[in-house]
Amino acid sequence: MTNTQTRHEADPAASSDHPESDGIIIRRVESQEEYDECVRIQYETWGMGFTERVPSTIFRVSQYLGGVTAAAFSGQHGGMLGFVFGMTGVQDGRLVHWSDLLAVRCEARDRGVGRRLKLFQRSAVIPIGVTRMLWTFDPLVARNAHLNLNALGASITDYVPDMYGVDTGSALHSAVGTDRFIVAWDLTTEAPPAPRGRGIPDPSSPTPVVNQMNPAGEAAAAGDGAGDVYIVVPGDIHEVVARTPDLARAWRESTRAAFLRYLKRGYRVSGFHRGDGQGFYHLARE
Repeated sequence: MTNTQTRHEADPAASSDHPESDGIIIRRVESQEEYDECVRIQYETWGMGFTERVPSTIFRVSQYLGGVTAAAFSGQHGGMLGFVFGMTGVQDGRLVHWSDLLAVRCEARDRGVGRRLKLFQRSAVIPIGVTRMLWTFDPLVARNAHLNLNALGASITDYVPDMYGVDTGSALHSAVGTDRFIVAWDLTTEAPPAPRGRGIPDPSSPTPVVNQMNPAGEAAAAGDGAGDVYIVVPGDIHEVVARTPDLARAWRESTRAAFLRYLKRGYRVSGFHRGDGQGFYHLARE
């Protein structure tokens, strides 16, 4: 599960353990103290009641079996800013890597740390023959949609309602469950050199928004059509969960119904735009 508050050839900038211009170093986790710090960051991110946390022993053992536990550090001797964890396995006869957790501490967000952790993970698994990386993210989290689709260039392959169960013990999931997109990242092509920023859709565009929500949590008038469509999500679902849980649940119901309906019709998510306090998924027929 992926969360950034929030479960080709090697990129030199991603695989180097030398500090970048902002002093951040990305490298594999090495000591028991560092593995324990990854556990602490899980609690900081998902809460003390989070039942799905990965223990330090699994972080350590996975690295002997093609897995990756890597972290971002503030300089050579600075603290851990975030970490990424994934496991390598076989799918349809080929090696794939499942990126299970990505967490970045609050003070390090909006600095590109999540993207750099993913790029390091990519550079670590390519040499062992992995050509595809998979992970999940919550469709309601606009920040993660931007990271995964725009900054990394991953593609959505499926929508799974409550993939990790209804209640994981985390306050982040208590109101909205654990619906997830499964995404795939093709490692045989180069990663985008920089985030592909996309602003809000042109209001004059004929492409309809097929789900809308008013402040009371009631479905508002929405368009429909046989061509391309947009599905809208709030700009910060965690703020909505904290302030108005019922509205957050309404957003989940609205987006779940819309995504399942259009994906079943043969649509695919072809892009993500954000701005003006909202996020917009662009869906097109395959």
